[in-house]
Amino acid sequence: MTALSQPIIKLENVFAGYEDKVVLQDVSLEVLHHDFLGVIGPNGGGKTTLMRIILGMMKPFSGKVSYYRDGVEVPELTIGYLPQYNDIDRKFPIAVEEVVLSGLSKQKKLFAPFDANHKQLVAETLDKLGMSEYAKSPIGALSGGQLQRVLLARAIVSRPEVVVLDEPNTYIDKRFQEQMYQMLDVINRDCAIIIVSHDVGTILQNVKAVACVNRTLHYHDTPQISNDELSEHFGCPIDLLGHGHMPHRVLKAHED
Repeated sequence: MTALSQPIIKLENVFAGYEDKVVLQDVSLEVLHHDFLGVIGPNGGGKTTLMRIILGMMKPFSGKVSYYRDGVEVPELTIGYLPQYNDIDRKFPIAVEEVVLSGLSKQKKLFAPFDANHKQLVAETLDKLGMSEYAKSPIGALSGGQLQRVLLARAIVSRPEVVVLDEPNTYIDKRFQEQMYQMLDVINRDCAIIIVSHDVGTILQNVKAVACVNRTLHYHDTPQISNDELSEHFGCPIDLLGHGHMPHRVLKAHED
């Protein structure tokens, strides 16, 4: 087995939730080095909890979460994270380059300043995403698509082994959405990508594998999934909606 075909993240029989409420039940999952995994499921189904487990932001009730580098188990990986747009306070007085620099916080001592190498990484990453001219701009002056580019820059500036994106399609137009997935295809050459979304149609057009989360997890190693498979086998009932000139699949609420 080559290093690229070995898992870098492994969840084994994970139960997780909040206080005495189980949100994830007996979940197992492997993420490989160059995976592009789409995580779909209804609101309240456990997508966010799964993401928090992978990011190390919460511990499971039981089960095991393991990280690997070159086939050797390690305490943690370098993981970049793009949060939901709604989690960002656009009124906060911070410039674009400062936002991206914050993605390098773990690469320096707690109270040490960022050095020239850190700032060079930021400049290169902003250039890669076409945002160099906005380096000194306050985030409140950016459009939704521009802010998503900045948040993506923060997620990848540390050259992470995994990038996790939470609902990245929110508040961006179709044109930038296409550009974003083109960028992610390039980024995926160097690291694994996990993208969490309720936008089934867009996800299935762009990822390599799919995990449907609704308390349990059903894994599919191809994005070629029919509506019936989503509804019946994966336990994800969906609606087919009009969205511009293209049909648009979205998840409906699950029945108890």
